Amino acid sequence: MTKYLDLSLIEINDLLKTKKIKPIDLVNEAFIRIEQNKDLNCFITLNKEEAVKKAMELENEEVDNVLFSIPIVIKDNIVTKDLRTTCASKMLDNFIPVYDATVIEKIKNKNMIIIGKTNMDEFAMGSSNQTSYYGPVLNPWNKSKVSGGSSGGSASAVSSRIVPFALGSDTGGSIRQPAAFTGVVGLKPTYGRVSRYGLVAFASSFDQIGPMTRNVFENALLLNAIVGHDEKDMTSSKKEVEDFTRLIGEDVHGMKIAIPNYYMSDTVNKEIKNRILYVIDLLKSKGVTFEYIDIDYIKYSVPLYQIIALAEASSNLARFDGVRYGYRTNNFNNLDELYKNTRAEGFGDEVKRNIMIGSYVLSGTNIKTYYDKALKMRKAISDSLDEILSKYDLIIGPTTTTTAYNLGEGQDDAVKSFLDDMLTIPANMAGLPSMSLPIGFDNDGMPIGMQIIGKKFDEALIYKLAAAVEKELNLDLDNKGGK
Repeated sequence: MTKYLDLSLIEINDLLKTKKIKPIDLVNEAFIRIEQNKDLNCFITLNKEEAVKKAMELENEEVDNVLFSIPIVIKDNIVTKDLRTTCASKMLDNFIPVYDATVIEKIKNKNMIIIGKTNMDEFAMGSSNQTSYYGPVLNPWNKSKVSGGSSGGSASAVSSRIVPFALGSDTGGSIRQPAAFTGVVGLKPTYGRVSRYGLVAFASSFDQIGPMTRNVFENALLLNAIVGHDEKDMTSSKKEVEDFTRLIGEDVHGMKIAIPNYYMSDTVNKEIKNRILYVIDLLKSKGVTFEYIDIDYIKYSVPLYQIIALAEASSNLARFDGVRYGYRTNNFNNLDELYKNTRAEGFGDEVKRNIMIGSYVLSGTNIKTYYDKALKMRKAISDSLDEILSKYDLIIGPTTTTTAYNLGEGQDDAVKSFLDDMLTIPANMAGLPSMSLPIGFDNDGMPIGMQIIGKKFDEALIYKLAAAVEKELNLDLDNKGGK
């Protein structure tokens, strides 16, 4: 079998320009790989007919950009015109959108080819990809382990090398945590950097779409393609778009980096901490300086996130009522029963639990008791992080407290899915850009991720440091060992 999709993006682009391969070769190879890896359960819906059609149309087109005809997969909470979008829920099992999300328009403008929609935790609620109506996604490094979530299908599709690119979404760590578990590069951009128009909302003040890729350079290239102001998203930034690859390869000497003590606590697995310390020593030898610091109120991030995010979720998911679109129960005698039974039958347990918590914190005096206070504390954490980043170039630490755990573990634990994200949530609270970068493996051969957090709209500096670490480590992330 050909292995064009194992080549670098630049190599693929050169082959396309010189007509040594055709777009259809890449598409066919992607679908062969999907078949070979179908046990991973990465996909909810495939787009084979349209992908082949698009590849044939592009055969005689000019190769005018580096992403031309590259296969990409899309998390199934990003709407795609005429292509089923389910959010991994029975509620939207047969939903066909009539428009494209802004990010989909952007990748189509680059003539990228959508291969399919990836599996995820239902409505992006979860951190193991075990809450999906369509079953769990398996980890390519060890199929008895979870992929992480909620963007688990996107992470596993890139990790297994089905495709070089995926889009995910990140509300409290849903790009970075599965990226860490599966050994891929995942970036949550600054809030407002990428349009949320067409992203099915979980928690609107946290949600952000971002790239998941094989390496740092290709991650920056995909981010280049999807950023920019969008009038259809009121929170979209008007900040000028830049080339996020521009600092890659520059010397990191003189950079000053903060390491929060919160990120190196006893909660974090010792193997992960040791690997972070190894990278710190490596960077010190390159002239980077480090200081351990404390961040005000950061230990309250998880409960604050639970209050705010679930309040927003209960409001956002109120639209799924069986009246306009989506699943509708047959078991009702009046409007009240239609609402209740549709939602009881259409949503999974995790989603229903989260809606109930969110509804509770927004009910009556609870708004003042919980929600309003949580918003004030969120501002305090955000201000604290901004102050630290005014003194340091970046913040680093582990992405996760553990490596990927066994399927079924913690599946019925209402708290675990939030604690899994205890190290990623702070960046969402503050709207900061944050990346998970593979930096090694534990004793069982499972990937370890390092998190790099930057100032708002300073993704380029994250890429600079990440590329330097990636180059020095030179990890073999292609050989999964057949586990």
